[in-house]
Amino acid sequence: MGEADFNAESAEDGDMAVVDALIAERDQWKDRALRAVADAENIKRRAETQQNDARAYAIQRFAKDLLSVADTLERGLQSAPKDAEGPAAAMVTGLELTQKSLLSAFEANGLTRVDPAPGDAFDPHLHQAVMEQPSDTVPGGTVIQTLQPGYALFGRTVRAAMVAVAAKGSGPAAGGAYSEANTTGGNFDAKA
Repeated sequence: MGEADFNAESAEDGDMAVVDALIAERDQWKDRALRAVADAENIKRRAETQQNDARAYAIQRFAKDLLSVADTLERGLQSAPKDAEGPAAAMVTGLELTQKSLLSAFEANGLTRVDPAPGDAFDPHLHQAVMEQPSDTVPGGTVIQTLQPGYALFGRTVRAAMVAVAAKGSGPAAGGAYSEANTTGGNFDAKA
């Protein structure tokens, strides 16, 4: 092997090294370009999601403010005389129609009433337990009574329903376990 062959071979190796470096640089730029496109797509999707959420939940604060109006209207109807005549009967009918219209507007805008029936399972995402008491009619961990209905906007809780929940060990099969003199309920503190 002569000196000329060695120089030709090292020139070829040098050219290959340059080509390899260019290929590596090309791959690096290609990777960066693909990442930039992916980032742009992620930003676009995130912006669309945020925009959809903003549209869907824009009425949430307004709806929450109207819930007190709905509660007041419902309490007024509960205290209204059932056997009213004349102008009082017309007022009660008007209040009922107003409540029906308000609830229809809630439904039309995706605000649904959460009013669990006795025996429904307690759902901490939709219900707020304000008391726990023994029950002979429903099993433990289920709703005994709804004290105040809740509302959800497109599946997101705006206000949790306030409920009374049956204590552990409640139900028809419990056989009156809470009627015994020495039995206390749940978290009862006898020292208090």
